[in-house]
Amino acid sequence: MGLAVTPPISLTDRMPDEPKDDRNLLRRAYDAIVSHIRHLLDLKDQPHAIAGGVAIGMFMGFTPLFGLKTLLSLGLALALRCNPIAAVVAVSLHDVVTPIWPFLLIVEYKIGFWLLTPQHIFTPTVLDHHLHITEIMRWSSFRTIGLPVLVGSVFLSIPAALISYFAMLAILRARSRRRARREQINS
Repeated sequence: MGLAVTPPISLTDRMPDEPKDDRNLLRRAYDAIVSHIRHLLDLKDQPHAIAGGVAIGMFMGFTPLFGLKTLLSLGLALALRCNPIAAVVAVSLHDVVTPIWPFLLIVEYKIGFWLLTPQHIFTPTVLDHHLHITEIMRWSSFRTIGLPVLVGSVFLSIPAALISYFAMLAILRARSRRRARREQINS
């Protein structure tokens, strides 16, 4: 009687009871977006409050305040009496654009640099700067890089917030009208 030796399991192997999921990346991203939108549509609150929460989440999503976006959108939604869950869902929905963040940061930097310079000159090339982590943590780096990115992000955040507010408000109002018609027909 010999002992049966099983081959070692690597980190990339699936567990025997784990379902096989061979969907591609775009399909998973689409499913995540649809799931987030369904969460927003299932919220029980006034359409204005939900749309306001979505607008706050989208506004904060475009800012370069990594690590603080969710907390700031939650606090801002509570302060403005909007739906905080909608704000958190919207700021996490904004993470879909993560692969293009470097492009967005460069655009935000260029807009902010142009606005903050007295002569309104265009930026020097950003890619020529090779910053070490110790240089990034200096206050002078915030003034030269961080502040222009933050100012420039406002010019992308405001249109995104306005578009998402009015689009979500229209969707929620249309949905409530359809529900009212359905209830009227059924009664």
